[in-house]
Amino acid sequence: MGVAGASGAGMPSGLANDGRSAETAVASGVVEGQGGVAIGWSGAASRALPVEIWVLVGASFVIAVGFGLVAPVLPQFARGFGVGVAAASAIVSAFALMRLLFAPVSGRLVQRLGERSVYLGGLLIVAVSTGASAFAQSYWQLLVLRSAGGVGSTMFTVSSLALVIRMSPPAQRGRVSGLWSTSFLIGSVSGPLVGGALAGLGLRAPFLIYAAALLLATAVVYVNLRHSTLAAPEPVGGLRLMSFREGLARSEYRAVLLSNFANGAAVFGVRMALVPLLVVEVLHQQPGMAGVTLTVFAAGNVAVLFASGRLSDRFGRKPFLIGGSLICAAGTAGLGLATNLPWLLVTSFVAGLGSGMFTPAQQAAVADVIGPKARGGPVLAGFQMAADLGTVIGPVAVGAVAQHFSYGLALALTGAVLAVAAAIWALVPEPLHRRGVESKVEAIADSPPAYTYGPDDAERLVDAPDSQDNNYASH
Repeated sequence: MGVAGASGAGMPSGLANDGRSAETAVASGVVEGQGGVAIGWSGAASRALPVEIWVLVGASFVIAVGFGLVAPVLPQFARGFGVGVAAASAIVSAFALMRLLFAPVSGRLVQRLGERSVYLGGLLIVAVSTGASAFAQSYWQLLVLRSAGGVGSTMFTVSSLALVIRMSPPAQRGRVSGLWSTSFLIGSVSGPLVGGALAGLGLRAPFLIYAAALLLATAVVYVNLRHSTLAAPEPVGGLRLMSFREGLARSEYRAVLLSNFANGAAVFGVRMALVPLLVVEVLHQQPGMAGVTLTVFAAGNVAVLFASGRLSDRFGRKPFLIGGSLICAAGTAGLGLATNLPWLLVTSFVAGLGSGMFTPAQQAAVADVIGPKARGGPVLAGFQMAADLGTVIGPVAVGAVAQHFSYGLALALTGAVLAVAAAIWALVPEPLHRRGVESKVEAIADSPPAYTYGPDDAERLVDAPDSQDNNYASH
């Protein structure tokens, strides 16, 4: 009798869902044996992530490549309709604005329809609107289609994060967040490179290529997740619904909202808006060097993203949230002090390292707040909205400071926002709590010899007080 069969003997239902619940996935050191449950030393060290996680990570990469393919040509494509720079920029802002406005609705859709349906629906909306953009005959058509793309984007962003959180073993949330962030980052960097190679095809081609890639990603996700018990919507009453107000009552969630706002303002907003201008107007470099500077930032990200995610599972989220935010703050402020290109590249790399340290820990902290036994669509929507709000407000506010005072002051203030986020994290409790099945199984998994338990022993293992754990581990 294995874990699933043991549920009839009184094991908690969290350990019986065909071996596929979050708690069982965590306890990957528990394997079915003849007449019992074998727990061996290799469990904690060799936890394989569910294949559904890898499918979503692959889809994230494809989405990021496509976005990186379209983003560089979008303003030029809009200008082709005879509009000015401000109107062309509004195309980009419309996409971000619709993401911000529709995020609460996306959260409610996740609560009502489940993550998988909202995710696939969002991908299809972005695919259709992007493909139709290639055939836009006027500026206003393009504006409407890109706005619709923003709606679809926030749908699959909120739902994919919710789905990954629900399917991730709690003891590996940091690892999964690092993997997730790394795949998207590498895709974002690869997109412009692919776009450069396809430049000869014209400005409309990237939209069609991105649409085709999204349709392919939708098909792959649908085929791989349609019969998945892990990705299946929970039955009515199967998961508790966590509201935004409930999340906001926790100091850890308030801290993660502030830090994600700082992340959106500094990393996605100010960096993309001010650094290219700093390169050209202050350092008098060629515009192409702005791309090099942004790539160096991404290299700093890639260097630590995956490792920091895994380590945050072991040492907790706060060391990476605090340390990463402070390092990113120092690098961001240092950008404003750059008097030459080497200094700019070094500080950009440092800022990238800091961002790579706190990004996966931040996402994992949200998962910790929600937990494996709740569905938190509104909580995730609020998390995304914080970053989008920072992305919208940051460039405008800091850009005004740069225009009226200096780039140095503007970037120093941006770094200060990150430093404030770090200070707030220093004051709140650690989001990661190791307890229950997770901590008990890990304690057993650290013992090299394997021991086989029957159903009654398995029940005792889960329910036993900490003082009894050592007796089991000694076998």
